[in-house]
Amino acid sequence: MDHAVSRLLAHERIRAARHHIERTDEVTLARQTALSAIPAPTGAEGRRATRVAELFREIGLSDVTVDYAGNVHGWFGKNGEVTAPVVLAAHLDTVFGPDVNVAVERRGHRLEGPGISDNARGLAALVAVAEAMVAARVPTARPILFAATVGEEGSGDLRGVKYLLNGNRETGNGKPAAFIALDGAGLDRVIHRALGSKRYHITFRGPGGHSWAAFGVANPANAVGRATALLADLAPQQAPRTTCAVVRLGGGTGLNSIPQEAWLDLDLRSEDPRALAQLDVTVRAALERAADDENRRRTAGSPTLRVDIQLLGDRPSGMTPRAHPLVQAAVAANRALGRDAELASASTDANVPIALGIPAIALGAGGKAGDAHLATEWFENVEGALGIVRALLVTAAMAEVV
Repeated sequence: MDHAVSRLLAHERIRAARHHIERTDEVTLARQTALSAIPAPTGAEGRRATRVAELFREIGLSDVTVDYAGNVHGWFGKNGEVTAPVVLAAHLDTVFGPDVNVAVERRGHRLEGPGISDNARGLAALVAVAEAMVAARVPTARPILFAATVGEEGSGDLRGVKYLLNGNRETGNGKPAAFIALDGAGLDRVIHRALGSKRYHITFRGPGGHSWAAFGVANPANAVGRATALLADLAPQQAPRTTCAVVRLGGGTGLNSIPQEAWLDLDLRSEDPRALAQLDVTVRAALERAADDENRRRTAGSPTLRVDIQLLGDRPSGMTPRAHPLVQAAVAANRALGRDAELASASTDANVPIALGIPAIALGAGGKAGDAHLATEWFENVEGALGIVRALLVTAAMAEVV
C-alpha cells in the first residue's frame, strides 16, 4: 500500500488536487468559520445542510440532494447506475443547543467557537476534498459520494448514517466499497475500531407519599441508590475494555415527599459487540435486583415498585481489521506525509458501516483543536492542509485512480 500511495502522490491529477488544497487553505478556513457560525443542534441541522448543499453545487458536484433524513449528498464520477461507491462523509450537527451562541472569534492564530472543530472542520475538509477532485479532474474507477450527515452526536444516535446506509437508495446498488468519516481535527489518529454504546433512561416507580406518614413504602429513590451501588461494584473489564457509567440521576418533588418516580441514565460502552451484549444482560439483572431489594424492605401489603428501562441510544461496535487495504491506505498516507499513524477507537459515523460489514474508518481533518464539546472549543490551522491531503489520498486510493 505504501507503493500505491507513492504512485498517487506522483500522479499528475492528484498532484494538481493537492496543489489546489494547499493553495485554497485560507478559503477552507473561511468556510469552516462560516459553517461553524450556522447553528446546527442535533435534530435541527437544516440551515447548515442547506449551506453545504449550496457549496456542493458551487464546487461542481453532481446530483446534489437532501434526503428524507436531512443528509446532504453530492456525487463525483457518477456515470449511470452506481455500484459500490466510496463514501466520504462528515456530520453536520453539534452538541450545542439552540440557545448557545456559536459565533466564531479569531484570537491570533486560533479560532474559537462552539463546534469550530467538531465538526465544522470535518465539513470544510469534505468540501475541500470534493472541490480539489473536481478542479483537478481526478479520474477514478469508482464514483465517490460526498455526504454531510445529520444526527451523529449524542441523542442523534447516528440517525443520519443509519438512514444513509440502511434506508436510502442514494448509495446505489450494493454496499459501498469503503466509508471514510471526517470528524474534527488532527492528523495522527486512524480510527478503525468502533466504540459501541447503549444508552438507557431507567425509571423506578412506586406509590410515593408523605416522608413521615408513608415511610416504609418502596422508595424509588432508594432503588436508584441501590442500582447505582450495584453498577459501581461491577468488576471492570479491560480486554476488551468495557464500561458502564451512571451519568445522570434525579427524581422527587419536594423535601417532605417520598417520590413516586426516580431515575438514572446509563452509558454502556465497548469495542466488542459480544462484550457489550453481555454487559447489557448484567446491567439489566442489577436493575431488577435493585427493585427486588427495595420491594423486600417495604411495609407489608403496600404496593411494589417497578422498573422501566428505556433505550435512548444504540451505537454498534466492531472494527475494520488493521490489515484491510482501507486502514493500510490511511497508515501509508500518514507515512508518505511524514507522520506516524496511531490506530485508535472512537464513536463516529464509521460505527454503522463497520457493523454492516462495510470497510470504514474515521480521520481527523488536520489542524489542532481543544475543548471539544465545550463553549470554549478552539482550532488552530497547524498542518491543516496536510490533514485534507491525507483525506484526499485515502479517498483516491479506495476510489482507484486510473
